[in-house]
Amino acid sequence: MLNALEVFTTVVVGVMVGVEFSVAFVMNRILDALPEDSGQLGHAHGGRMLGAVMPVWYIGSLVLVAVWAVAGWHHHGAGLVVTAAGLLIVSVVMSMLLLVPINNRNKTWTPDNRPADWKQKLHRWNRYHYVRVAVIIAAFTLLVAALT
Repeated sequence: MLNALEVFTTVVVGVMVGVEFSVAFVMNRILDALPEDSGQLGHAHGGRMLGAVMPVWYIGSLVLVAVWAVAGWHHHGAGLVVTAAGLLIVSVVMSMLLLVPINNRNKTWTPDNRPADWKQKLHRWNRYHYVRVAVIIAAFTLLVAALT
């Protein structure tokens, strides 16, 4: 049963990493290349859509890793799993303090009501997001290492 939990958790976290990596290095590039107001509208729509899904995914991943850490406490790799949980906590705190406030404003913007510095605010979100992606990649890597 522990093996199934380990694999399931690793897959859930890995897919989350893939989505966030794609947002950072694929989707944002596509949206930024769109003409006129289309990119900003796409960012706002993405903020609404992913803003509804990702909190559940982040918290769910953290819960799964915590259950793995408790269930596998006396097994090989427990320290790696605990460290991964710590990194996922960092990613959740980063999200709540740095990314969500920007996203909550961004998802309401239209070409008519966006602030003059909207591009700078999105660039700040992207910088924070790059750091968060690095943190969750590190957590995922530790989970993979704990499987061996």
